[in-house]
Amino acid sequence: MKCFLIIFSLICITTSSIWAQNDSIKFYTTARVTGEPPKIDGHAEDAAWNEVPWGGGNFKQRSPDAGRLASVQTQFKILYDDKNLYILLKNFDPDPSKIVSRMSRRDGFEGDQVEINIDSYNDKRTAFSFSASVAGVKGDEYVSNNGGNWDANWDPIWYLHTQIDHEGWIAEMRIPLSQLRFADKQEHTWGLQISRQFFRNQEQSLWQYIPPDATGWVHLFGELRGITGIRPQKQVEIQPYIVAKAERFQEEEGNPFVTGKSSSVDVGLDAKIGITSDITLDLTVNPDFGQVEADPSQVNLSAFRVFFQERRPFFIEGNNTLNFPVTGFNSNNLFYSRRIGRAPQGEVLTDEEDEDDGVEEYVKSDNNTTILGAAKLTGKNKKGFSWGVLESVTSPERAKIDSMGVRRSQMIEPLTNYLVARTQQDINKGNTVIGAMFTSTNRQLNDKELEWLHKDAYSGGVDVVHNWNNRKYFISAKTLVSSVKGTPEAITVTQEAPERYFQRPDNDHADVDTTRTSLTGTAGTFMYGKRGGKFVYEAGYTWLSPELELNDIGFLNQTDVMTQWTWFQYRILNPVGIFRSLRFNGGQSLGWDFDRRNTSKGFNANTSLQFKNFWSVSAGASYSTHFLSNANLRGGPALRYPGSYSYWLWIGTDQRKKLNLVFSPHGNRGLESYSRSGGFDIVLNYKPVNALSISLAPSFSHNKNKMQYVNTGSVGNDDRYIVGEINQTTARLSLRMTYMITPNLSVQAWGQPFGTTGKYSNFKYITDAKAAAFNARFTEIPAEAISLNDQEEEYAVDENNDGVTDYKFEKPDFNVGQFRSNMVLRWEYIPGSTFFLVWTQEMNGDFYDQSGPLHEKYKFQFSDKAHNIFMLKYTYRFVL
Repeated sequence: MKCFLIIFSLICITTSSIWAQNDSIKFYTTARVTGEPPKIDGHAEDAAWNEVPWGGGNFKQRSPDAGRLASVQTQFKILYDDKNLYILLKNFDPDPSKIVSRMSRRDGFEGDQVEINIDSYNDKRTAFSFSASVAGVKGDEYVSNNGGNWDANWDPIWYLHTQIDHEGWIAEMRIPLSQLRFADKQEHTWGLQISRQFFRNQEQSLWQYIPPDATGWVHLFGELRGITGIRPQKQVEIQPYIVAKAERFQEEEGNPFVTGKSSSVDVGLDAKIGITSDITLDLTVNPDFGQVEADPSQVNLSAFRVFFQERRPFFIEGNNTLNFPVTGFNSNNLFYSRRIGRAPQGEVLTDEEDEDDGVEEYVKSDNNTTILGAAKLTGKNKKGFSWGVLESVTSPERAKIDSMGVRRSQMIEPLTNYLVARTQQDINKGNTVIGAMFTSTNRQLNDKELEWLHKDAYSGGVDVVHNWNNRKYFISAKTLVSSVKGTPEAITVTQEAPERYFQRPDNDHADVDTTRTSLTGTAGTFMYGKRGGKFVYEAGYTWLSPELELNDIGFLNQTDVMTQWTWFQYRILNPVGIFRSLRFNGGQSLGWDFDRRNTSKGFNANTSLQFKNFWSVSAGASYSTHFLSNANLRGGPALRYPGSYSYWLWIGTDQRKKLNLVFSPHGNRGLESYSRSGGFDIVLNYKPVNALSISLAPSFSHNKNKMQYVNTGSVGNDDRYIVGEINQTTARLSLRMTYMITPNLSVQAWGQPFGTTGKYSNFKYITDAKAAAFNARFTEIPAEAISLNDQEEEYAVDENNDGVTDYKFEKPDFNVGQFRSNMVLRWEYIPGSTFFLVWTQEMNGDFYDQSGPLHEKYKFQFSDKAHNIFMLKYTYRFVL
């Protein structure tokens, strides 16, 4: 590790001499309000505004005509006092009747708008963004990583009013200083940027011009000068809530836990406390996330875990602070917040004697583990040192089991403590950033049934990024280590898990050791690239050792992987001919496992074009020579697949129009005809009036694969890895409607029927998984050797036709239909305080793929009674 840091320190020293600052920095000098502060009413008639001159008036386009004067100009004024920053933005328009005023929910960013970015730390890497649409809709984002991350889940308390007049439109803002972070000193210079979106021309213009091919964002801001004598405000916000919930669902006869209805009332607390000017504490006690939209439905046929996006507000806001991705092209990360409050992991064991006697046992368990509380501490000081710490405790969960009125319980999730800590240090004006991260998961395992879980799990990493030549070039590196501890059973489960499958018969570098009580693994990534200019590129190498384990609090898809890749892009960002912009991309990748076997080799190319009529077209293709999977046979030998090629197309109409469309077909073909898939996605957006948005998004796909894993059986001492030909059809239709009554009062509805059906045939078993010829890798099971039982639920295989069944496997066909919907009335009756009325519904049934004309071929049928949840949530934010 020392060598790692020394090398990067030398690189920083040798390259820092060629780093250059922007020579044309603009600045605006503000003044303290001497009398009555301006009233935020959108009229800009207060005398206080006369105390400072107008800034701006010479905005330049960033797009489409980079560097040219803006088609419409923007002016601004900024004042301050001990508590607030006051901002006046005058947005000129030669034809105010054509101003596009569209209502949306907060952070909707629709229609004409203006935005101010403030780097109050003046650290050249982070900023606070405040946007105003002409309709009076607020947008706010926390900007980090020099513009690389924009967190729209940051919702500060601030005030806005807009007004259209004969010259264009006006926006007045009051931003409490408590919502900003800055150093405690006498005189301040802050980074400043103002951006205008002229909607009908799709034109973005800037006060401090930054070319579209520039590297970074915040470090190129102009400056706000003249602020003196202010002190950091200690932000203290307490937000208690109360939730009332009622559920209605299908009653199950005899089941005391499924009576058809339930109700509950709960309370909790959220808080945001500014401990010092540099440190903020976020707290949540007994959090409720009932207003959060459900995850999209899907069926997973792979061996790996499914990644779902985080949707809970407490964990979304500021999540960039606790982010440590292993690579930039998948979901592997040291911290995956969905692990906190996950579904209980234990399996309920019923009484076998009762089952033998025909006595049915009923089980009740919660879908999610209860979060007792969580705290998040974040901060950054004037020396460029930033940190974030998250601590959370989840309660033990017990399933209730009823057997003829006799109740017992079983532990299905232990008391668990989660800790995540992240630090970063800016060096050389933010051109070099060194960081570290640490995580721990500690469980109280008092129940033998849960001893297959890790008692303790730790992970940590170090990362370094260095930029030079005005941040046009970069080099980065990160390395991380994980360690899990537990009983021999727990570590054996880990060794045999889909992420690693140590038990594979052709695994020459790792074996299952049933006596081990710990497992330690490593991973890392090295990258070099160019971010600025017309031609950009990156090249990198990453590895994940077989022993790596992150899934206690992080996300890990597969280990035993080494990957090398390159990517490049040539871009023309100014209008040329019929185009507004053009991008051309290409890349290649190579993969190996730790036995140094080449697992993949691929190439890809794509292009993205936007036309002057605001239509866009993107298209791409990729080619893979082969693919060697260490996981698809679920602990069997690595299986070699023929190569494949894929293609996709994306066509989007003018997004400015009230009716616009996106159409995206895609397809894949396996060589030697082993697979074939295709489908399309459509998104239709319609805005009949400025306050109503309707989105319809149908999606359809069809997949045929001759090598889909089914099951593992055995004949004598020989394993049989059964695969079959799957014929799968999947369809979904998402409908979303949002009606804005006011910028702070909205009704949003979402519904999605989802269906997928899979039919298997032509079963075979693997004989030589890596044979050079595709047909030599398996043996077909003859029709006369396989039979389906009377209930059509199980296949029996008699390979040698001697009348004795050699092995059995369940019929793998599936048919899943599901409908999920969510309707939310949201009213922010005063800034920061919200009332929610929520209706959530789920229905399960079937999806049919049948013969006949196209309009009759596919059909949903939801036979089960709907599960309805009605919820009322009331929050009130106290600002102390």
